[in-house]
Amino acid sequence: MSAVDVSIRIEAQPDTVFQYLIDPERMCAWMGVAAELDPRPGGRFRINVTGGDIAVGEYVEIVPPRRVVWSWGWEGADGTPPWSSVVEVTLTPDGEATVVHLRHSGLPDEDARSNHEQGWMHYTSRLGIAATGGDPGPDSLARPDSSPAAS
Repeated sequence: MSAVDVSIRIEAQPDTVFQYLIDPERMCAWMGVAAELDPRPGGRFRINVTGGDIAVGEYVEIVPPRRVVWSWGWEGADGTPPWSSVVEVTLTPDGEATVVHLRHSGLPDEDARSNHEQGWMHYTSRLGIAATGGDPGPDSLARPDSSPAAS
C-alpha cells in the first residue's frame, strides 16, 4: 500500500480552515461541484469532485479544530473503491497561520499514489486560497459541463 503526504501553510486560523473540511458549501469552494457531508464519526462523506468523479467514504475521527479523518474511494472504481483508503488532515497553528498536513494512506499502487498526489497538491493549493477568503476560480480538473445540478 502507498501513501501521499502533502503540507501547506495557510494564512488563516485552524478554526477557519477546519470549516472548509466539514461544511459542504465551503468544501465546494476548493474541491468539488457538490458535496454531502455528515461530519461526525460514522457520518457519510460524498463529494462530486469533477462533475463525474465521485469520492465516497465516511468520517472516522473529528477533533475540532485540529484533525479530520475520513475513509475515501471512488464510486465505480476498481483500483480505489469506496472506503478503501484513509485521508487524515491535521491542522497545526503557526502564529496567525495554519500548517495543513494531509496524509492519504492505503492507496493500492504507485499509479494511484501518483494520481492522488497530483490531485491533493492541486486541491490543497485551492484550499489555501479559499480559506483566506480568496476565490480559487474555476477548477481546471472539473468537467466543463459540471454544475451542482449535474451531480
